[in-house]
Amino acid sequence: MELNIEIKKFSELSLAELYAILQLRSEVFVVEQDCVYQDIDGKDAEALHVLGTKNGKIVAYTRCFAPGYYFPEAAIGRVIVKESERKYGYGHQIMKASATAIFENYNTSNIKLSAQQYLIKFYESHGYQSIGEGYLEDGIPHIAMIKD
Repeated sequence: MELNIEIKKFSELSLAELYAILQLRSEVFVVEQDCVYQDIDGKDAEALHVLGTKNGKIVAYTRCFAPGYYFPEAAIGRVIVKESERKYGYGHQIMKASATAIFENYNTSNIKLSAQQYLIKFYESHGYQSIGEGYLEDGIPHIAMIKD
């Protein structure tokens, strides 16, 4: 089943959508990964929000930034798929939609992200390459990855 993909600026999100996004991010990044960190970081207002819905529920999500905001390159972050929905390939769909949104909104395909290291192969399948050394971010091993 294909995801229904919507791209929205922060001001275009409904309260219900914002609540669902924050709930999903908390469910995965805080509870599932047992990581206490500040998810609400003040950057959502500047992001493009890529929502993947299934049966009216947000099950996949990313936020994207223009070049120069987060990194010199455009950026994708908060890449997430609800645990019960991961077997359907929605991570691949949301990443493709995010790259398209960045190209259409920022006219670039040069994208950087901070990947959890166990997902390196996933991101490599989308054309990203590891750069630099790995590092801990909120206690979880990460590595910078870039796509040109």
